[in-house]
Amino acid sequence: MFRYLAKSLLLLALTVVICCIIYPLLIWGIGQVFFPSQANGSLLKGPDGNIVGSKLIAQPFTKDEYFQPRPSAASYDASASAASTYAASNYLLRNRVATALGPIVKYKGGPKAGQLVAPDIEAWFQQDKYQGNPHIVAQWADLHNAVAQAWVNADPTHGQYVDAWTKAHADLVAEWIKKNPSTQQPKAADLAVLFFENFSQEHPGMFPSAVTQTGADGKPQTSIQPVKEGSDIQGAFFDMWRQEHPDTELQDVPGDLVMASGSGLDPDITLQNAEFQLERVAAKWADDTKRNAADIRKEIDEILQANASAAFGGLGGEKFVNVLEVNLELCKRYGLPK
Repeated sequence: MFRYLAKSLLLLALTVVICCIIYPLLIWGIGQVFFPSQANGSLLKGPDGNIVGSKLIAQPFTKDEYFQPRPSAASYDASASAASTYAASNYLLRNRVATALGPIVKYKGGPKAGQLVAPDIEAWFQQDKYQGNPHIVAQWADLHNAVAQAWVNADPTHGQYVDAWTKAHADLVAEWIKKNPSTQQPKAADLAVLFFENFSQEHPGMFPSAVTQTGADGKPQTSIQPVKEGSDIQGAFFDMWRQEHPDTELQDVPGDLVMASGSGLDPDITLQNAEFQLERVAAKWADDTKRNAADIRKEIDEILQANASAAFGGLGGEKFVNVLEVNLELCKRYGLPK
């Protein structure tokens, strides 16, 4: 009996050593020798030498200087899978799509074929009328309460700006509390619609947006200020502009520019998507570097072409670019955005 027990224990020990020690060490060694980058997570470093992420995992980019990844229904969480479940009529979805398209979509036909729609959106917005009624920003907030509240919660500076407005308009807030007795201590998001209604009256044809200026100490400082142009206006009011110009023919857009991914593991975009964003990216870098926009556009297009690849070594399928790799290349060439 003890002889069989000893053999069983010896077999168990050999199995543990082989499967739990030798095999993992062998696989680890092969990975470190032949595939060191992939074995260590395909990590990428920024211009300062610090790790900024993995080329296998998507992350959000919001500045106009960067190419932006495919939208993520999982908020770019690599451990999650999700779906927005929004219908086409849901304005949170429509607003997300409009925000992506407004600054970059172009006319397809007519005398303006190939030109950006963005300048016309700004000119239309500055007239401060929607369907014949004044105060376009107030109408936007009244029609889409959830989007107005989302704007307040999108960035801490937005909430701080509304809080400062609340202190300066105590009488309006007090009147709002009378009409909403269940909310005696409203938060900034609760007052979003009221804020935009008042803002629209005090600043017709303008929208609150982040503006970066050089402070007295020589350092850049960002604050919320009324503006009449910019990507915030182009995106937020693209859908309303489109509703007033339903017959205007616009260029088709790549599907991955507007259709959300169900996970955070979607780090690539199609080359067509990147080229659709190229005009915006090049224009912003040209403004930052004070260089000719056409020269910057050519340089960035070369970066895209150099980083584009298809499956099976380029033998088949759509060409893709890795968003993080391309954006890091932009930073290496032009520096960090302002």
